[in-house]
Amino acid sequence: MIGPYVLPDDVFDALAAGEGDRPAVLLLRRARRSRNLLLLRRALDGPCGGAAEAAAGLLAAVERVAPEAARSVIDGPAFGTWAARTLRDCPAHGRRGCAGRDLAALTVLAAVRAAHPARITVPVRDGRLALPGLGTVTGLGEAPEALVVVEAAADAEGTPGTSAGNCRVRVRVLTAAGERVLPRDPSRPGHGWQPVAVLDARHRGLTLRVPLETAAPELPALETASAGPAAWRDLLRQAWELLVENHPRRAEELAAGLNGIVPLPAPARGVASATSRHAFGTVLTSWPADPERLALTLLHEFQHSKLSALTDLVTLYEPGGGPRLYAPWRPDPRPPGGLLQGIYAHLGDLAFWQERSGSRHGPAQADAAWRLAQTRAHVERGLTEAAAHVRLTALGTRFLERLARTVRDGDRGGDRDGDRDGAGAGGGSGGERLARAVARVQAGDEAVWRLRWAAADDAGTERLAALWRAGRPAGPLPAQDVRPATGAVAGPGPEFGRWAARQRGAERARPAREAADAVLAAPDRAQGWAELAAAAAEEDWPGADVLRARTELVRDLCARLTARQAAMPPGPPDPLASAAWPADPGVGPVPSGGGPDADAARPPGTAPPGPPDPLALAAWLAGPTVGTDRSGGGAAADEEGGPGRDPQARGAYPARGSGHVGRGEAGPAPGQACGDGLAVPAESGSAEAPRAPARSPGPDPAADEGPVAPAPPGPGGGFDAGAEPGGGGAPGQKTGVSMSQNARSPLAKTSATG
Repeated sequence: MIGPYVLPDDVFDALAAGEGDRPAVLLLRRARRSRNLLLLRRALDGPCGGAAEAAAGLLAAVERVAPEAARSVIDGPAFGTWAARTLRDCPAHGRRGCAGRDLAALTVLAAVRAAHPARITVPVRDGRLALPGLGTVTGLGEAPEALVVVEAAADAEGTPGTSAGNCRVRVRVLTAAGERVLPRDPSRPGHGWQPVAVLDARHRGLTLRVPLETAAPELPALETASAGPAAWRDLLRQAWELLVENHPRRAEELAAGLNGIVPLPAPARGVASATSRHAFGTVLTSWPADPERLALTLLHEFQHSKLSALTDLVTLYEPGGGPRLYAPWRPDPRPPGGLLQGIYAHLGDLAFWQERSGSRHGPAQADAAWRLAQTRAHVERGLTEAAAHVRLTALGTRFLERLARTVRDGDRGGDRDGDRDGAGAGGGSGGERLARAVARVQAGDEAVWRLRWAAADDAGTERLAALWRAGRPAGPLPAQDVRPATGAVAGPGPEFGRWAARQRGAERARPAREAADAVLAAPDRAQGWAELAAAAAEEDWPGADVLRARTELVRDLCARLTARQAAMPPGPPDPLASAAWPADPGVGPVPSGGGPDADAARPPGTAPPGPPDPLALAAWLAGPTVGTDRSGGGAAADEEGGPGRDPQARGAYPARGSGHVGRGEAGPAPGQACGDGLAVPAESGSAEAPRAPARSPGPDPAADEGPVAPAPPGPGGGFDAGAEPGGGGAPGQKTGVSMSQNARSPLAKTSATG
């Protein structure tokens, strides 16, 4: 009998809070195994079924005699990505032949671990035979395929586990050019044989054992990384000690769920890391250089895996809402799933920097406190964006509420854990100064992001220009369109990076009036708008929220008015505008530089002298009453055109019951991209492509803030870091998905326990 997975309330709430425990991770792992089996069944029923049939038969045979050996392959780094790629790519069958053939390479590992005799044909690409989990045979020339023969002694017994070693198994590789025999123990290197190394670490009785996966199809080989297996093993042991000592609950999660590390080529700066939505527990990362960075990368990326698996079981949001949203840790627009993935992954960063800011001293403590404050600000801003623009289901609302509570609880514990001498993000003059500096950087970053990606409606902007010239209130703001990102996306540039770095030591922002004058002198300089948005927010100018959240509108309106004024010959006032002026006498004085009623002697309906002042424009756009109140506030229409609403004055997390509650019944499409993360693949959706230099001061291996380059295509065809809608669970206290916990195995007519 097939039954659904049931996610208990306490497990859901624990996962939403950012953690969980070993049983929760094992539940997610079993659910992902069932999903992989269902994907395999679909692949066998599809156009690639014939190409994968022999390999599926071998896997079924192994499952009957050594279930753990088969499960270790189905749970492994390459299986889910293979299934997703096969379902997505194979109606066309690609240039290299049907992707279904690649299942054969995966099944060799199961046969070796079970010491099960096998003969299977495996594709050869560029003279290399990649056997995920085992290793790579090189120097095979032009052979398009090879026959892999696994021979076992009569008394051989299977040794399932992470290691591929089995000294009683003989593996032969036959091609038209001859025969290659692998070492008796496949875990040892040999002539033309590069084994997948197994990394192990143990501390305080907790063991982590994972392969350094270098044989997955189309992934970088080990020689492209910066270090060999011995260096990785030593670094992992140090990082594991750090995690077990300081984050024991999360270390237990990693021990239960982490199943592979894939080395990536190092970027020019920083650390590149990624996760695949289809490879639960697999972390792709470049050489992290020190144990702290590796520990942080593992925490961050495993959060992505947990959320991807959770969204197989429940639906957190519905289609609709904003398709491209602002995420302060990314240089590019994110889909709703990508935004949620980024928020969730940064909970790992938050826990890491919380502990480090409380355990360090001197400059190292100040650096950790900065990163803690910055990460907290990122998460809070992401929660605000999600609450405003993601159509959350009832479970999605509950998920974000619990997540936000974790952030609030961590903030209250700041003085205890991370604010020595007032240097952290909590109380004290040092903490306040740090918070102001982080707020400046974030305000400037968002302004630059808006200038780059958002575009205001031309007709709406022209309407606003006419209203400004007529001295009338702005009314509802025009909608904005956020352009999609294509290809590699660089960060905001070195000029912004230098400005952001200076904020760490700055007491206050550049005066807003001075920043506005600089913008008027160079209106095309994005850095000037960043400084203006940061200064206006810090000085609480009327319209500061508009300068930050609708920067592109203020800039375009300023340019339009300047161009119109330069082209307009002197003459009598416009009679229509003159007649309209008295209709709205409530527009109050605004800061110097122009604007309605800025000069009582100016005839109504005539353009103000000099270029329009961006501070005055922002105050005017924010609402008809803010001009007289330097304390800020005032209503502004948001980007969806609703009058009387401040575009960014929402809470940092959704209130209970807020959001768009839906039934949450839509399940994920196989191969659907998931979105955040640390870097974006070209096809992007999910796990992040390699991350590179940080946008904020100093290198930051986990803030996801730097230029983004496409990730190397993985066996699943693209590594994602953010999740698309998942699961099919309806909202309620208990949730389930139509996925068998005891699903009948698509491998054969035997049961495969999920």
